[in-house]
Amino acid sequence: MFDLLSDRLRQTLARLTGRGRITAADVDAALRDIRLALLEADVNFRVVKEFTTRLRERATGEQILESLTAGQQIVKIVHEELTELLSRGDRTLRLSGSPAVVMLVGLQGSGKTTSAAKVGRLLARQGRRPLLVAVDPYRPAAAEQLSVLAGQAGLPAWRGDEGGDVVATATAAIRAARSQGRDVVVLDSAGRLSVDEALMAEIRDLAGAVGPSETLLVVDAMTGQEAVNVAEAFHAAAPVTGLLLTKIDGDARGGAALSISAVTGLPVKLMGTGETIDALEPFHPDRLAGRILGMGDVLTLAERAQEAFDEKRAREMSEKLAHNAFTLEDFLEQLQQVKRMGPLGELVGMIPGLGGLAKEAQASIDRGELTSVEAIVRSMTRAERNDPTILNGSRRRRIALGSGTSLVEVNRLVKQFAEMQKLMRQLGGSGRRMPVGLGRR
Repeated sequence: MFDLLSDRLRQTLARLTGRGRITAADVDAALRDIRLALLEADVNFRVVKEFTTRLRERATGEQILESLTAGQQIVKIVHEELTELLSRGDRTLRLSGSPAVVMLVGLQGSGKTTSAAKVGRLLARQGRRPLLVAVDPYRPAAAEQLSVLAGQAGLPAWRGDEGGDVVATATAAIRAARSQGRDVVVLDSAGRLSVDEALMAEIRDLAGAVGPSETLLVVDAMTGQEAVNVAEAFHAAAPVTGLLLTKIDGDARGGAALSISAVTGLPVKLMGTGETIDALEPFHPDRLAGRILGMGDVLTLAERAQEAFDEKRAREMSEKLAHNAFTLEDFLEQLQQVKRMGPLGELVGMIPGLGGLAKEAQASIDRGELTSVEAIVRSMTRAERNDPTILNGSRRRRIALGSGTSLVEVNRLVKQFAEMQKLMRQLGGSGRRMPVGLGRR
């Protein structure tokens, strides 16, 4: 989402860090570029004005301008101010009560039902026992959709009667959660095509009956400043405690994500980063600011790796690499684990210094290069994956035909794998060990 903004900010700041001493005129020119980049990203104009004013006050101090590292210090200031901009309110997800009730509200199409399943999945990974509840009696497929998503997340779902009373459905679900030993209830409330008083009244009645510890407004980040307007309307009329931003991985300019908290005063607590059921993360302003400025996000990368990779298997793979026993079967397994961590372009962007290569890495995925590699390996027999030296001409032609690729692509993969094995033998001979973790791929 932040590709365009990130590119512009990195280019602007690179011009400052590439100098020795800088002048007030240099800072003013950089601030003009930053202002334009934020406005083009659809950030609220009042937020942009306040943000650049604070930057100017901090960046034009005598100690900064006279420093030989002024450019680096200004980058640090921009990072701190961007983090501050994203840090409004208390972002803690509060789960009090027995069970704790998390109610999701928002307009139709914002992603409430999918987000309900994602929230349940996130809480389950944290050791909670959630129950997903559909309290949308108006949309015929709402309860069925939540049931399907709950099955994908490995969670139970509760549905009321179509056209039934939302308060009665919610209270009955809470009683069922207590009897089943569930400690969190996630309510997927009904949405509307637009903000109206009937919707707000229903939300207030529901909140009054169940006493949610969190009422999260689900906002589509791709709707730009309209998302800010929706958030302001809900905040004024309903007991909203925080925001859940969806479609952060989309191709919108990102202005809503940057300005929604500053305008409404509501904290962003969670953000959806993809279409899979696991693609929901707590909102960390400092990490997002680092991604936008190309500084990477090592902490999130490490957390995703920890979730995707089994520690015991990681040690086994490291031992195989150290003893040159790593096979294409193992490679296929590692490939699947990497895919579970998220889009490759996003992962590359989390590595400090490689933010500029994120689009190139994702472009290779979009062209199907990784898919072709996976198809080639899957078209091999188990014996061929474990010992590629048996791949003669006829076997390679069969693999190319079965994977829908060319003989050239098959030969290239086999050659690259042989070169990797040769390198592993050299490392093993020198007594060096491959580290456990991301470095083993």
